[in-house]
Amino acid sequence: MRSNLHVVLRSSLLLVSTSLVGAPALASDLQAAPWVCRDSRGAVGDVSELSLPAGSGPLSITVGPDLALWFTQAGSNKVGRATRSGVLTEFPLPTSGAGVQQIAAGFDGHLWFTELAANQVGRISRDGVVTEFPLPSRGSSPAGIAAGLDGNVWFTEVVGNRIGRITPEGVVTEFALPTAGAQPRAITQGFDGNLWFVEQAANKIGSISFDGVIREFELPVARSAPSAIVAGLDGNVWFTEQAGDRIGRITPEGVVTEFALPTPGSQPNAIALGPDGQLWFTQLAGNRIGRISYAGTITEYALASPNSRPSGIVLAPPGSWCLDAHLWFTERGTHKLGRIRAIAVP
Repeated sequence: MRSNLHVVLRSSLLLVSTSLVGAPALASDLQAAPWVCRDSRGAVGDVSELSLPAGSGPLSITVGPDLALWFTQAGSNKVGRATRSGVLTEFPLPTSGAGVQQIAAGFDGHLWFTELAANQVGRISRDGVVTEFPLPSRGSSPAGIAAGLDGNVWFTEVVGNRIGRITPEGVVTEFALPTAGAQPRAITQGFDGNLWFVEQAANKIGSISFDGVIREFELPVARSAPSAIVAGLDGNVWFTEQAGDRIGRITPEGVVTEFALPTPGSQPNAIALGPDGQLWFTQLAGNRIGRISYAGTITEYALASPNSRPSGIVLAPPGSWCLDAHLWFTERGTHKLGRIRAIAVP
């Protein structure tokens, strides 16, 4: 029964994380695959950019159920939407100075996001209707957010030191962390059925079951400041260490392996699954996008725009019956969206 559950979880999470309804599963050898989109040509690492309105400060990015890119604009207090072709739409938030942070697609057909300064979790429909849900505990500072396979949305509370769960109707439940002052940040759905999250101040990785059972695992390198986290196709969970300049991997049993980056002081930030099946990450201070294989081989790609401060990253929306060869990322410093090619198309 448990083995069957793992298969279901792996298939479901892959479908949701890529938003490729009806498309072929990912693989690591997609360079010549016939289902890769041929609407543009280029080599791995090629980057293009899309300018946003001045001061938008794009932060987190995801693919919505409408197969468009949705992103938070921390500088302008808005949620943005962009199509694969670059058509932009902005939606102002009802609460001024909300401190919008992370965004994720829910199973209910909406996008969900956190409002750090307003102590709220927000929901936005495909046509831009925003609903905000105040958290029961004041000063919680919600940050990371992810859809759970239980049908709810899960989020972290940085100051509240809790993991929160919100139903599609807006009912919130909170779970206190065992470690005081842990500062939980990013969170993701794992293939083992649990949600996994980083504890930035405690230097730990945590997991929580759907019924609230929490486990914590210390990292080998002190003060590494784990920042972002994602499930890999190898069945493990991968995370960035912003202060430690490493990419980490943790098994469902809690065994941690760390991989040092070639560029010191680059501050790896967000991490996502790429169309090539590998893990791609942003380097906030290094002005680079990185790629790490499941064996731990790291490749870095420099960005042309100086001080772009790449932040969030996500797999590109699919084309018409084809897999897009890119990932999209936010450039908080230059107020742009970037697109990097992960699969060569001759």
